[in-house]
Formats: sequence, structure tokens, C-alpha cells
Amino acid sequence: MRHKHSGLPTLVGIPFDGQSSYLRGAAEAPSKIREALGCDASNKWTELGVDLGSSGSYADAGDLVFSDKDAFEVIEAGVGKLIDEGKRPVSLGGDHSITYPLVKALAKRCRELTIFHFDAHPDLYDEFEGNRLSHACPFARIMESGLAKRLVQVGIRTINRHQREQAEKFGVEVVEMRLLPAYAKVKASGPVYITFDMDVLDPAFAPGISHREPGGMTVREAIAHLHAIQGNIVGADIVEYNPVRDIDGLTATMAAKMVKEILGKMIVG
Repeated sequence: MRHKHSGLPTLVGIPFDGQSSYLRGAAEAPSKIREALGCDASNKWTELGVDLGSSGSYADAGDLVFSDKDAFEVIEAGVGKLIDEGKRPVSLGGDHSITYPLVKALAKRCRELTIFHFDAHPDLYDEFEGNRLSHACPFARIMESGLAKRLVQVGIRTINRHQREQAEKFGVEVVEMRLLPAYAKVKASGPVYITFDMDVLDPAFAPGISHREPGGMTVREAIAHLHAIQGNIVGADIVEYNPVRDIDGLTATMAAKMVKEILGKMIVG
């Protein structure tokens, strides 16, 4: 299969939820997403006309193994190795804290990164409950470290005063849920990273999340915004699916659909 942008999209599971502030369970997500992705209830074609069932369309590097090592170091090193092998990582989380080491790995090898962040929450806290590495803080760490040129957040609907101040401080482009659609906002020149928190979707579509926030995107709205992305997609993650909270595997199916459409977009550009 011909890829418009260089580098084979490669799944990598990151079974880590050690920075979750409310509920654990997201570490169980990677295997559930893969299971839904391979389910015979649907075929392997994406809406953009890519057959993910064809040989060489994408790869799967399995799950990272953490043992007793520092989780963020394992993530940064493991994904960095994939990038060095010429692959474009699509990480299956895990809680949202993993995006910090993922972007760190990319930023070392890729300058002028634009991040398109789909989420109910800005995750811009300077610290949350005394923890600067919480899943509520990754974008504060990313922006203060200068790892991204642009951060565009789409679907936000829980922003408080502190996070508004943080967004202003770091020049974050916040697109609140009530202001959608915002197709023009997801266009960039240069390398693009997509981070997709499953709770950007309304919990009616994705109940299997730790922080259910009513008033979110429909699945169709989310896909439309993913398809509208312009730029060279160098990596992506899908995070915060919590199988412990799921109903009949519904959220696993939604997560697999997002993975399919992201992979399709990476291949056709």
C-alpha cells in the first residue's frame, strides 16, 4: 500500500494508568481496542477508502512492558525506538499522562510540532492534587518544555479559571465544545500529532471512561474533525478508555473506530 507520508503507521499498546486521579482501569484498554479492531462484526475498510486488512497497511509492535522501571522512561524509549526505525506510532493508552513522554520522544526527532488534542478537559493543570505528572497535567508539561509549536484543543467543556490562565500563558488555542464545528482549526503546515481522549465523545456514545462529561461530541462530529486534519501526521494516541466502566464493549468499538479513521487519515493524508 502506498503511503502519502513516510513511515509505516504502527500500533503500540501502553497499558499504564498509574497517573489516573479518579479511577484505575485504563491500563486494560490496549487489548480491548485491538480485539474490537479485529472483530468480524465490521470490515477493515476506513471511511476514506483505505483497506486496513491489506498487507503492509499498518503494523503492530505489541505492548510496552513496564516491570519495575520508570514508566515515562519506558514509554519515551520504546516509542523513540519505533520512530528511529522509521515508523509512525499510534499509541493505545492508558491514561492521558502518557502523552507527555510520547510527545517528548517525537519532539527530540521532529521540530515545530503541532498537536491536535481532542478532549473534554484541557489537562493544563500546573499540578493536580500535588502531582505534576497527573493525567490532568500533560499539556502543561509539554508546553512549558517547548515541545510543541502549537497546541489546539477541541471539544473542551470543563475549563476552569486556572486552566484558562494556563492556556493564555502557553498560547493554547482552546476550541470549546459549544463553538464546534472548527474544521479550520485543525489545519497545520509541518508535522502533526493527534491525541484523542475518548471522553471528548458524549458519554452516551462512550460510557467506558473514568470522567463522564455530558454534552460531548457525537461520533460523527469526531470523525468529521479527524478527516478535516491537514498536515503531516507523525504520530497519534488514543487514551482514557476505561474497560472497567464500559457497557457491552460499546466504548471499545468507538475507540477502534477512531483508531481506524486515524490510521486511514495517516495513510492517505
